[in-house]
Amino acid sequence: MKKLRLAAWAATFAAAAYFLPVAPASAQALSAPNNGQLADTIAAVVNDGVITQRELDERAGLVARRLTQQGAPVPPTDQLRLQVLNQMVLERIQLQKAKEDGIVIDDATVQRTLARLAQANNMDLATYRARIEAEGVRWSTFTNDARTELTLSKLREKEVDSKITVSDGEVANYIASQRGPNAGLTSDLRFEHILLKAPQNAPQTEIEAAQQKAQALLQQALGGANFEKLAKSDSQASDAGKGGDMGFQPTSKLPAEFVTAASTLRPGQVNPSVIRTGDGFEIVRLMERRSGQGSPSADASHLTQTHVRHILLRVGDGMSEPQARQKLLEIRREVLAGGDFAKFARTYSQDGSSSQGGDLGWISPGETVPEFERAMNSLQDGQVSEPVRTEYGYHLIQVLGRREAQGSVAQQIDLARQAIGQRKAEQAYADWLRQLRDSAYVDYKVGMPSLQ
Repeated sequence: MKKLRLAAWAATFAAAAYFLPVAPASAQALSAPNNGQLADTIAAVVNDGVITQRELDERAGLVARRLTQQGAPVPPTDQLRLQVLNQMVLERIQLQKAKEDGIVIDDATVQRTLARLAQANNMDLATYRARIEAEGVRWSTFTNDARTELTLSKLREKEVDSKITVSDGEVANYIASQRGPNAGLTSDLRFEHILLKAPQNAPQTEIEAAQQKAQALLQQALGGANFEKLAKSDSQASDAGKGGDMGFQPTSKLPAEFVTAASTLRPGQVNPSVIRTGDGFEIVRLMERRSGQGSPSADASHLTQTHVRHILLRVGDGMSEPQARQKLLEIRREVLAGGDFAKFARTYSQDGSSSQGGDLGWISPGETVPEFERAMNSLQDGQVSEPVRTEYGYHLIQVLGRREAQGSVAQQIDLARQAIGQRKAEQAYADWLRQLRDSAYVDYKVGMPSLQ
């Protein structure tokens, strides 16, 4: 995989693997015993449909098994069931909305999706099916999950993504912020930040809880509270002990959202809104600006490209998260001791680039997933990263060189419009989900704690 990018459905589908869908049921169907058997207990009523206790138990059990396989801690039973039920409720509301909108995913589309997923895991469809069933998941259930995720993706496109607009002014401001406050000069920025972790594939309840806490901390920071103390007590970033001080960083090594925020901030000022990144929710304060250590750029149409190679270990199919990370740490030690990175890549990497020694060639900004790009940008030439987690697994990354490439103005504009649009779409989607949830009738049963 030269560019480490798959279509949006792949990331969504991977995240949803924790929460396999359940067949819709109606309250009427559960109101009386069937063929003399006792009716299933209702766990929650969602508009004119229901989620049953059996469905909740099945999915909670699956989530617990997945977490155990990955070496991740399993929450207490009540907490896990509540998180799973919240996810199921939100999913059911969206499926009901999709039905209202007339969204239907045909069988051919589902089969093409399954084939692409198998290909992304370097397997043919039959082998991929055998692996899924070996993990205790019925293929029919997995197929239904693919249909559900495609439905939700199409619903999001119709209701949210298609309505996002990016003005020429926003593009111009973004490009200017990427170049720094002085046209033609590089700029280093020093931020303090507070991170509340909430990966994109986290349960919706965890995302909402992190966002609410971030909003509360932002209000304290805007109200004059000591930012360093807030960071030390509440930030989940590795630099929390330093009051969230990130030190001076070139704009190329900072999240694009931070750089955009800096274009409107004065030193000492807290950004007036919470920033959503791939890691979670961020509260940031710009501390200082200074002229960067790089050389002036006479032509803004130049792009910095990176020659990079990597070793990818996928999680699952017999390899847990701790095992993948530990194996890459062992490989890294051997490489630093003089081992051949390319040889290790050909032997161990589970990416299509393994036959080329893990070489991905020259990569332009925006061509990799954010976690990979941030790690890559932080490396010096020849340096090898620590294991880096992305949606594809764990990577060991080595930068082989950098160069200034001629990039057209149109390419710069396209990259800027893409970055702005993605950020706006994520925020709009979160807002839309909250509105959809608030407008739905949801009644939790069977002793589940109230979420009101």
